[in-house]
Amino acid sequence: MNADKKVKILATLGPAIRDAAHIRQLVEAGVNLFRLNFSHGEHADHAQRYQWVREVERELNQPIGILMDLQGPKLRVGRFAEGKVQLVNGQSLRLDLDATPGDASRVNLPHPEIIEALQPGMSLLLDDGRLRLKVTGKQADAVDTCVIAGGELSDRKGVNVPEAVLQLSPLTEKDRRDLAFGLELGVDWVALSFVQRPEDIVEARELIQGKAFLMAKIEKPSAVQHLEEIARLCDAIMVARGDLGVEVPAENVPRIQKDIVRTCRQLGRPVVVATQMLESMRFSPAPTRAEVTDVANAVAEGADAVMLSAETASGDYPLETVQMMSKIIRQVENGPDYQSQLDVGRPQAEATASDAISCAIRRISSILPVAALVNYTESGSSSLRASRERPKAPILSLTPSLTTARRLTVAWGIYSVVNERLRRVEEVTSTALEIAQAQGMAKRGETVVITAGEPFGQPGSTNSLRIETLH
Repeated sequence: MNADKKVKILATLGPAIRDAAHIRQLVEAGVNLFRLNFSHGEHADHAQRYQWVREVERELNQPIGILMDLQGPKLRVGRFAEGKVQLVNGQSLRLDLDATPGDASRVNLPHPEIIEALQPGMSLLLDDGRLRLKVTGKQADAVDTCVIAGGELSDRKGVNVPEAVLQLSPLTEKDRRDLAFGLELGVDWVALSFVQRPEDIVEARELIQGKAFLMAKIEKPSAVQHLEEIARLCDAIMVARGDLGVEVPAENVPRIQKDIVRTCRQLGRPVVVATQMLESMRFSPAPTRAEVTDVANAVAEGADAVMLSAETASGDYPLETVQMMSKIIRQVENGPDYQSQLDVGRPQAEATASDAISCAIRRISSILPVAALVNYTESGSSSLRASRERPKAPILSLTPSLTTARRLTVAWGIYSVVNERLRRVEEVTSTALEIAQAQGMAKRGETVVITAGEPFGQPGSTNSLRIETLH
């Protein structure tokens, strides 16, 4: 078990990964779970990659999580009569519901919900923020704008509306078809794109019906405003810095990232930091110094996982990228001030036996030379509470549920082993010592802390703690 790093790596699969052998190399280099990006590729492509991951999971006898990332509503302008136009600062541009090809004075905006939400004075961003418009007037079927930052605009470029909440479901018809396919396939996590409000999470949960865990992507200003409510309703959060960096000023993104990580840790929700982490390694075997620092900062802030996108999906150096990310994580985690920084940001414990024990194991592992913290869990909730404390020793999670083990692959410091269902605390102790030794997480003479709860199978029932020495 590759448990010598606590921050997890989420890697995106794509055409650069051609078979199960490639996936095995990535897992052995440090990947803990994989992302299937449904913005690209056909269902058959995703099904093949899913099967490769499951094949490697069986070969290594190691749970590997699979996340499907839904595309979400892509808002775009229509087409131009000549394919593109040049917009000049100060000129007027009308956006309307007329499907006729546009010109430099007007273009189709086939999204009535945008026109309905916009008001004079609001901004519109086009082509990933490269062009900026300000709304000057509004009719029932059109908005008039002034070009603030001009440039070339071509067919079907994206539209961002940072200052308005759109009456728009985050799940398009394509997303619903993709979701049904992914759930039938057996994905462990669903990432919901362009979340705006808590109601979006409720809508997605009704469709998922408990068949997978839900990760909300924070990439809209309105989602940042409702962060705590959204985080309470979902199972994990992704800091999706790509679109977030378009919708809010780029200089605000680092602060928002810190706020999201801190909020998620307080609530005990795993948080993934994503987008352009080692972007230059798509085409280079070495990253920039700024990228290394970016990854290191996410690790130091207390993120549960860091994500690779195009770097592994379509880049020239997917294996080298994962190896580099693993090196950065280990370098930060082995630093003299890493643990003390995490302790400073330690969240307030709730008045429960489970949290009391989680706080105790964090403290014990800072006093005693503990090799591993072993937790028996069926739902994963007690392991997540232990992870929230960011203890010094790694967490070995024993569970009879492969579903739970796959869920926990995104959480900080947790490594899971699926074993038979246990009935008594005494069984947990003997099994924990045996598995900790077999997995190489503890050896003779070392200390292991073991937690469990009775009645078994009841979430949040952790109520016992034992300190054992492996003989």
